[in-house]
Amino acid sequence: MTEHVLSYMVFIPLAGMLVVLCLPSDRHDLIRWVSAAATVPPLLLGIWLYANFDTTTTSMQFVERAAWIPAFNIEYYVGVDGLSVSMLLLTALLSFLCIFASWGIDKGVKGYFALFLLLDTGMTGVFVALDFVLFYVFWEVMLLPMYFLIGIWGGPRKEYAAIKFFLYTLLGSVLMLVAILALYFYSEPNTFDMTKLMDRSNLYGTEPLAMWPFNVWGWGFQHVVWMALFIGFAIKIPAFPFHTWLPDAHVEAPTAISVILAGILLKMGTYGILRINYPMLPEATADLAFWFLAALGAWNIVYGGLCAMAQTDMKKLVAYSSVSHMGYVMLGMAAFNTQGINGAVLQMFNHGCITAMLFLLVGVIYDRAHHREINGFGGLAGIMPVYAGFTALAFFASMGLPGLSGFVSEVLVLLGAWPKYHALTIVAALGIVITAGYMLWMMQRVYLGPPNEKYRDLPEINGREIFTLFPLGAIVVIVGVYPRVVLDLLQASLNNINQMVISHLS
Repeated sequence: MTEHVLSYMVFIPLAGMLVVLCLPSDRHDLIRWVSAAATVPPLLLGIWLYANFDTTTTSMQFVERAAWIPAFNIEYYVGVDGLSVSMLLLTALLSFLCIFASWGIDKGVKGYFALFLLLDTGMTGVFVALDFVLFYVFWEVMLLPMYFLIGIWGGPRKEYAAIKFFLYTLLGSVLMLVAILALYFYSEPNTFDMTKLMDRSNLYGTEPLAMWPFNVWGWGFQHVVWMALFIGFAIKIPAFPFHTWLPDAHVEAPTAISVILAGILLKMGTYGILRINYPMLPEATADLAFWFLAALGAWNIVYGGLCAMAQTDMKKLVAYSSVSHMGYVMLGMAAFNTQGINGAVLQMFNHGCITAMLFLLVGVIYDRAHHREINGFGGLAGIMPVYAGFTALAFFASMGLPGLSGFVSEVLVLLGAWPKYHALTIVAALGIVITAGYMLWMMQRVYLGPPNEKYRDLPEINGREIFTLFPLGAIVVIVGVYPRVVLDLLQASLNNINQMVISHLS
């Protein structure tokens, strides 16, 4: 089993999708339970992977390799390091929980769960692929099911949100494909092997290209390819100004799909930069990411926070908070030191758990009240105290309260950024105050004060909903108290990636 653990994690959900498609369309409960069963083995294998991962080496582990299209040196090549293991575990956990969060789907049940399992395969594949074609295939596999999951099972403006998501993501995919082909043809011999392309990083030219405006900017091959990849990944993060698809997609998507969007898909943008841009194009990274990425991260923090503060829809507020919190990831990545880059990836993991809780909690109240207007509630803590308790935990974690996971990653990012970017670090620290502002503002209006008589009889959170929230809440507390459970996974791999760039910094 250990020889093919990654393949099992990738393709068991796909096998589950095929089983679901063979089931009668009116057997809704059977479809739900088969779908849930298909997400259990990847989660158990992810836990096994975590327990057996060697944290002392920078080499890829649990590698599987086989010829796929030999004429073009394309392989089925998968493996993991510390960076990908953390994201793989998060993907397996959220996919499992989101199946149960989707239990209330009653329209097109068979199609919904089949597409969800296909989406699970695509997400898992992205984090294990070490061949560029395989990486791109999995990246594109995610696009189609997400489009339909939003466009069919979403809210009133679902078609608009789905098309906007599709067009933005497709633009990024096209730029990625051009960059991938450029790297393939520039390498000698031609290869899509990502590990070989990392080893040959110093062979890519940085001499200014003759084409205008590249010769004016002094950009070489590395810089042009780096920017094409960066835009493709920035759309996923989403970094300003490529962020406008996110609030629409979140607001219209079903609750579980919002969780997947914020908890996993956003992380693929920063994962791609760390997996591809940094080690394959280190000189361009040193030239372009040093101030540019840091400034963009600080801008995202403040801009996203201020946009969140202006919202009256709970789900839209949480969506803009994701734009803000992903800014810390970019700022930490641009620090080019141990604290910064470890804090950035820890923030990816922590934000995945915290924002998943927030969207699940918004979904709980929406299922009961059928709206998400902040000013339409009041006093829910007295009506639903258990629900309010989970909400308070998620809110305080998002604010970065000491003892909870959000605090650790944000502090590491600020510690890493301060030696290089004094002003930007101060701006980023102000983002914590802004976060506290909009979170406490929402808590005051929705959960505190006298109860709204209209909602006095709302039922308390049920066992299934607690089941989806409790593991995430436990992780928020455990990582907040003992962050080494995640940091030990990351240390060796991230230091190795960071070292590839540091040697090129002037």
